[in-house]
Amino acid sequence: MLRRIAFWIDDRVHLGKLYASTAGHTVPRNAESWFYVFGSGTLLCFVLQVVTGICLALVYAPTASEAYTSLEYLNYQQQLGWLLRAMHNWGSIFMVAIMILHLTQVFLFGAFKYRRGMAWISGVVLLLCTLGMAFTGQILRFDQDAYWGLGIGAAMMGRVPVIGPALVQLMLAGPIIAGETLSRFFTLHVFVIPGTIIALVSLHLRLVLTKGINEYPVPGKQVLKETYEQEYESLLKKDGVPFFPKAISKDLVFSGIVMLGILGCALYFGPEGPHGVPDPTQINTVPKPDFFFLWLYAVLALLPDYLETILILTVPVIIIGLLFALPFISGTGEKSARRRPVAVLIVILIFVSVGTLNYLGTYSPWSPKMSAWSAEATPFKYIEGRTPLERQGALVLQSKQCRNCHSLDGSGGLRGPALDGVAMRLTGDQMTRQVIQGGGNMPAYGKNLTPSEVAALVAFMKTLRGPNEPPARDSTSPGQPAPRQEKVAQATP
Repeated sequence: MLRRIAFWIDDRVHLGKLYASTAGHTVPRNAESWFYVFGSGTLLCFVLQVVTGICLALVYAPTASEAYTSLEYLNYQQQLGWLLRAMHNWGSIFMVAIMILHLTQVFLFGAFKYRRGMAWISGVVLLLCTLGMAFTGQILRFDQDAYWGLGIGAAMMGRVPVIGPALVQLMLAGPIIAGETLSRFFTLHVFVIPGTIIALVSLHLRLVLTKGINEYPVPGKQVLKETYEQEYESLLKKDGVPFFPKAISKDLVFSGIVMLGILGCALYFGPEGPHGVPDPTQINTVPKPDFFFLWLYAVLALLPDYLETILILTVPVIIIGLLFALPFISGTGEKSARRRPVAVLIVILIFVSVGTLNYLGTYSPWSPKMSAWSAEATPFKYIEGRTPLERQGALVLQSKQCRNCHSLDGSGGLRGPALDGVAMRLTGDQMTRQVIQGGGNMPAYGKNLTPSEVAALVAFMKTLRGPNEPPARDSTSPGQPAPRQEKVAQATP
C-alpha cells in the first residue's frame, strides 16, 4: 500500500526526477575531497543566518529611539536572547570566512575556467552581497561603532565624482543619520539583500548542477573548449558517483564542525555590542568595524590623507573588475595550482596582506586622531567684547569638543577647516545648515544639539572674522552699496 502511494505521488510531482537531478546527480569520484566542502559550509551558515535573523526580527525595533534598548533587552532580559544574537553574529563571521576559503579553492583549482565562468561570476556577486549583509548588520546595532562606521561609509560614498551627494542621500535616506537611515538599512538587511542572495544561490546551484562539479585538477591536463565537455562526460560515465549518499559524507562532517564552532564561539565570546548609545558629539572615541572591514579601516588609518580618495575610488573598482573578468582572461589552459605559480603567489600575497592589515587594525589610530584640545581654554580675544549669546556659543563650541576637529587661533584638530575666518566663508544660514545636517567629513549634529545651542553656536561663529573683513553674504541677495563719503576740502595755509 505504501509503495503504491509513493508511486502515485511520484507520478504527479516527479520527486524521483527531482532527486536525480539535485542530490542524486553524478559527480567525479575525485571530487569527494575535503577541499570541496566549503560551498556547502557557506550555504549552511546562510540558512543559520536566516533562521536566527527571523527570530531576532521578532524582538528588534528598527527605530532610532528603541534599537539600542531592544538589543539590550535581548542581551539581558529575553531568555537566551544573548545566545541568539551571538549565534547570528558568529554565523556571519563564519559565513564570510568560509566563503572566502571557497572562492580561494575555486581559484586555485581552476574551477572558473571554461564551462563554469557564470558560476564564478555568480559566486563573486554572492561574496559582495554577503559583505553587504555584514555591513548593514553592523549598522543595525546603532551604537557608537555603527554610527561612526556609517559616517565613514557616507564620507567614502560622497567622494564619488558627480553622483556622490546623490549616493549619500540615497544611502542615509536624507541629509543626516537618523531614524529613516536605520529603517532603510533594516529593509536592506532583512529583505533586499537576503532575497537577492536566495535568488543568486538558486542560480549558482543551478549552474553547478548543469555544468557539473569541477573535477580534481591533474597537473599537465589542459582545458580546451573543443574537447572539455566530451572529456568531462566520459569521466562521469567511467568514474562518477552520486552526490548523495556517496560524496556528501565529508560535507556533512564539515557542516557539523561548523555548527559546533559557531555554537562554541557564541557560548564563549557572547554577542557583539552594543557599544554605547550613538552620539555624534562624543567624537573622542575609537570605533572599530567588524573583522570583515578591519583591513580597510587599517588602510584608511595608516594612509596619508591625500591618498585616501585615490584608494577608495580606484582600487575596489579594479579588484572587482578583475574578479569578473577572470573567466574571460584565463578561461582555458592549466587548472592545477602546481602548474600555476602566479596564482599561488597572488593568493599568498592577498592573505598575508589582509592578515597583516587586520592585525594592524586592532590597534591602529583612528583617522581623525582625537587629542586633548578640548581641555584648552578658548583664547581670550575670541571672548572679549562678545554678547552673552555669543559667549554661550563659545561655551557650546568648547563643551561639544568641536576643537578636536577644528582649530582656533592655530590650536586644535586639523581634520576640518580652521574656524578663525569661518564667518568670511559661510553665512549664518549656511553655518546652521552645516551644523544640523553635516557634510563632507563632518557628521550631523541636528539630533544632538538643541535649537538654542545651535543659535548660540552660530552667533559666536559669525564673529570669527578679521577685524576689517566683511562677513559672508548670500550671493542671491543684492549687496548694499557702501555709504558715500563727502569730500572735505582742505584749506591751504
